[in-house]
Amino acid sequence: MTGLDRRPAAATDATLPRGPLAGFAAGSLGMGVWVTVPGLLLLYFLTDVLAVDPWLAGIALLLPKVADVVLHPWVGHRADVEQTRRGDRRRLLLVGCALPLAFAALFAVPGGLTGAPAAAWVAVFFVVGNLLFAAYQVPYLATPADLRIGYDERTRLMAFRMVVLTLGILVSGLLAPLLTGGDTATRSGYQRMGLVLAVGMLVAMLVGVAGISRLRGSAADPTPAGHGGWRALRTALRDRQFRWLVAAYLAMSTTTHLVLAGVPYYAEYELRATGLTTVLVAAFVAPALLVTPAWLMVARRVGKQRALLGAQGAFALGSLVLAVGRPAGLPVLIGAVAVLGVAFAGMQLLPFSMLPDVIRAAPATTGAGTYTGVWTATEATGAALGPYAYALCLTVGGFVASTAGESPVQPDAALAAVRYGFGLLPAVAMLAAVLLQRRYTLDATARTTS
Repeated sequence: MTGLDRRPAAATDATLPRGPLAGFAAGSLGMGVWVTVPGLLLLYFLTDVLAVDPWLAGIALLLPKVADVVLHPWVGHRADVEQTRRGDRRRLLLVGCALPLAFAALFAVPGGLTGAPAAAWVAVFFVVGNLLFAAYQVPYLATPADLRIGYDERTRLMAFRMVVLTLGILVSGLLAPLLTGGDTATRSGYQRMGLVLAVGMLVAMLVGVAGISRLRGSAADPTPAGHGGWRALRTALRDRQFRWLVAAYLAMSTTTHLVLAGVPYYAEYELRATGLTTVLVAAFVAPALLVTPAWLMVARRVGKQRALLGAQGAFALGSLVLAVGRPAGLPVLIGAVAVLGVAFAGMQLLPFSMLPDVIRAAPATTGAGTYTGVWTATEATGAALGPYAYALCLTVGGFVASTAGESPVQPDAALAAVRYGFGLLPAVAMLAAVLLQRRYTLDATARTTS
């Protein structure tokens, strides 16, 4: 690639109005619940409430995400077809609004099911939920590329989204463990949690649909739709800049979801206080509400690429502190989690604002939905690989699964696996993300030509 905005010429310096921006961002509140709660609680729900062995629990969470590798690009193709035929992607967004139903069903495992049957129930509804999530997220993330806005305005648009997404992650991450019953979580508690959060998801997602309509209709001219089809998918995958950006994001997504899945285990078995799950989630997510504007300023000053490399490095260093465990002291460990949270804010804002830069530099025949379909498939893959990697750590350590109310004695190797899987493994994975991210070279061109 040698240039940016190869699509039909139009002004790219439009400033989006705050009202439609806020409406667009509201959709991320609902998506934040789906991104957070299964990643935070589903592995623990399987191993410590439904008595599913860690290796089987890992597979139950991995296989549905493997299906996403096919489903998400297909949804992206359908999104481009909708854009070509109707001029928008609204119908797919509305189909995706059924996601709260799948979310509620995910935690409504019938009382008689434990072990493998319970794992099967969760896996089935995880597949359904992931498909509905793709139906909403793919056209949602195509919005920045559909609008005629420039390099910095794309970052501003995604900053609005990031703040609201972080709020959704924070609120759901704090509420979900409490609604399940906290230290005495039960099946009925998980069912209650699923229903309560599903209602909030639905409202937020519908507001997001309305916000997208306002952005497309009043703020800027949407770009003409690219041609859909599997030919466009092959074109996207041959895009060198997109491949490196996606590869780095896969490593980042895997790492953050690994950490999220490990939080309940680290709190209970390393810090010996299940109640600290909420504290760790707050320490991880809350800083993002404060530092997202700072990341926006850093990106404008040094560029998105360099800012992202800094966020990745900070995440790796914070993870190494967590690998030390209790000897480091609780305040230091909570501080390390806060560092991860600051880095996480950058790793959410910057890649998602770099994606439309890549799309705008792509041939006009490649639809935005095709790119975002591959992107969300990558995100879903990372969301599966992270918990699976942590489940493998637990399996290697000989972790003993249990049902709600039981407290089996864990072997020393399992306790070590809890600690190193939460700290050392994320550090290694994030260093891989740094190496991959350095191969992305579009950012300098995007800054100067947008």
